[in-house]
Amino acid sequence: MTENTTEIKKPEFRLFKDVLGERPVFLAPMEDVTDIGFRLLCKRFGAAMVYTEFVSAEALIRSINSTVKKLTIADEERPVGIQIYGRDVEAMVEAAKIVEDAAHPDVIDLNFGCPVKKVAGKGAGAGMLRNVPLMLDITEKVVKAVNTPVTVKTRLGWDVPSMLDASLTIPGADHRPFIVELAERLQDKGVSALTIHGRTRSQMYTGEADWTLIGEVKNNPKIHIPIIGNGDIKTLDEADRAFDTYGVDAVMIGRATFGQPWLFSRTPLTLDEKIDVLEEQLRINVERIDEYRGILHTRRHLAASPVFKGIPDFRQTRIAMLRAETVADLMEILENCRRTLPRE
Repeated sequence: MTENTTEIKKPEFRLFKDVLGERPVFLAPMEDVTDIGFRLLCKRFGAAMVYTEFVSAEALIRSINSTVKKLTIADEERPVGIQIYGRDVEAMVEAAKIVEDAAHPDVIDLNFGCPVKKVAGKGAGAGMLRNVPLMLDITEKVVKAVNTPVTVKTRLGWDVPSMLDASLTIPGADHRPFIVELAERLQDKGVSALTIHGRTRSQMYTGEADWTLIGEVKNNPKIHIPIIGNGDIKTLDEADRAFDTYGVDAVMIGRATFGQPWLFSRTPLTLDEKIDVLEEQLRINVERIDEYRGILHTRRHLAASPVFKGIPDFRQTRIAMLRAETVADLMEILENCRRTLPRE
C-alpha cells in the first residue's frame, strides 16, 4: 500500500524517447573519476548519458571552489546529469537551485546510494536508506523547487533487502521487498527516473549485484518512470543481457570504465589508438580544469587502465604514474608504455 499523496507534476523526462535511443548505456557518477575530460570521451565513444562527480550540497552553498568547479559542463557532453548529496532538506533544495541556475543540466540526480563511510556514516548518500521519511521529504522538496527533471540513484537497502526492512523503515509499507516499496514512494514524490544499484549499503562493492530485484521494480505494474540498472556490468554484451533479462530502460556502468572510456564503443580500438585517447584525456583535463587537478584526475585513470596489463613489472610504472606532477612526465610515461607493450 502506497501513501495517499497528490501527484506531483514535473516536465516529462523525454530523454528516453527523443535523445537516448534504444538500449541506452550511461556513465555512472563517480567521485574523482567522472571529470569533464573522461565524460567527453565516454560521450564520444557512445555513452548515451554521462554524470558528473557527486557534489556536496553543503560545500556548494558555501561556494567551495573545488566543488563549484564540478558544475562545469560542456555542450558536447549533453545530455548530462549533475548529482548532489546531503542530509539537510534546505541545503539540498538550495544546492539544486544553484545547480540549475549555474549549469542548466539535463537532469539533477539525488545521491541516496553512496556507501562510503564518510558519506553514508553521516546520514547522506546510502545513509538515507536508514531514514526513508527524510529521503522522501528531500526528494519532494527538491522536485518542487526546480524545473529540471529530478532523478534518484539508490541501493536495494541498508542491509538485507528483505520484506522486514520495508515494514520497519517505510511507514505504512506492506510486506514486499524494500526497494519495490521505496521505488513507488519516490515515484509518488515526482522523480523522473530511478537508478538502482543491485547491492545493499552493507555489501559496499562485494559479492554480486542482485539484478532480480531491479527487474522486480521495473516489472511492477505501478511503476511508470524509467528504471536504470547498475552493478557489475563490465561490457556492452553484459549490458545487452541485462536489457534482455530484466527489461530495464537503461544500464549504467561505473567501475568497469576506469581508464577505458572506449568501453562504450562497439568498434574495437588498437593499442595505439587507446593510448592516444588517454593522452587526449590528459590534455582535456588540464585545459578544462587546471594543470594540478587535471593531472591528479587523469593519472588515477592511467593507473587503473587495463591497457597496461601487458607491461612487465607494471607496478613500478603505476607508481610512477601516480607520482607524476607534470604533463611532460605523464606523456613520457605513456610513450614509454607505447614502446614497451607487446603487440598482438
